[in-house]
Amino acid sequence: MPGEIPEWLHVHPDVADALLSDRPVVALESTVITHGLPRPVNLDLARWMETEVISVGVQPATVAIMDGVVRLGLSNEELENLALAKEVHKISRRDLATAVARRQTGGTTVAATIFISHAIGIQVFATGGIGGVHRGATGDISADLPELARTPIAVVCSGAKAILDLPRTIEWLETESVPVIGWGTDEFPAFFSRESGLPVSTSLTTLAEIVTFLRSHWRMGIGSGVLICVPCPEEAAVPRETAEEAIAQAEMDAQKSNITGNELTPYLLSRLAELTEGSTLRANLELLKNNAHVAATIAKALTYNKKPSRKL
Repeated sequence: MPGEIPEWLHVHPDVADALLSDRPVVALESTVITHGLPRPVNLDLARWMETEVISVGVQPATVAIMDGVVRLGLSNEELENLALAKEVHKISRRDLATAVARRQTGGTTVAATIFISHAIGIQVFATGGIGGVHRGATGDISADLPELARTPIAVVCSGAKAILDLPRTIEWLETESVPVIGWGTDEFPAFFSRESGLPVSTSLTTLAEIVTFLRSHWRMGIGSGVLICVPCPEEAAVPRETAEEAIAQAEMDAQKSNITGNELTPYLLSRLAELTEGSTLRANLELLKNNAHVAATIAKALTYNKKPSRKL
């Protein structure tokens, strides 16, 4: 295992064993469980994602805060308790110390999960869509973006959440030197939809290309993370125009109800599922499972195809 386990971090025995044995591990965030999906599908999804990772021969490590303890890897009982908890918090990097001090239970965002995963040396993390620059003139920027800019980790996702300002999000990532890789696509995925009309920084089509790119990026010490964007599976994807129409309506509904801040994203995702008769929810579930599978294949290739360092 790279370095020592931080004293503030509890690592599940199965995850610790994998790290000590130099076997591949994929980190999974938990706000999708606590805030992104309705019950009981949130628990089903959490189990499905772990199963997808295991099916590739890789160890899953769902990250969460349970009663003030930062946990890397959850037992079946802990996963169920998290999914069904009534008083649960959305925990980003800035909130970690508060959650520990107040003995809170909550799901970790992309930003918090990146921070925790990197602290123990995990190289690959799977999620649905990252946060980004919000629409409108608020100037709100998700903490996910600066975390990606400063932490060398591979984040497998389906782009940024479609409810965000995708052009400005892409611009922010470019400015901060975060490579945006299209997995078999030249377009930045728009979460529920396979296309956005926006380009990625480069498109790679094979696992070998991804592994070579990641090793080169990290070896040069550039310092940023790498976004690996996987389009939603075609059979579950929502047409771009359909998604945009529903998003416009959901945003108007949110404004009328004066819903802002941390409550906005969960509300919009829920309202979109209603407006599209469940199409966005189905797309969300399928892309999450697919991303977990892709992340596991990348982690496995990184671990079992290591090359010795060149010596002078």
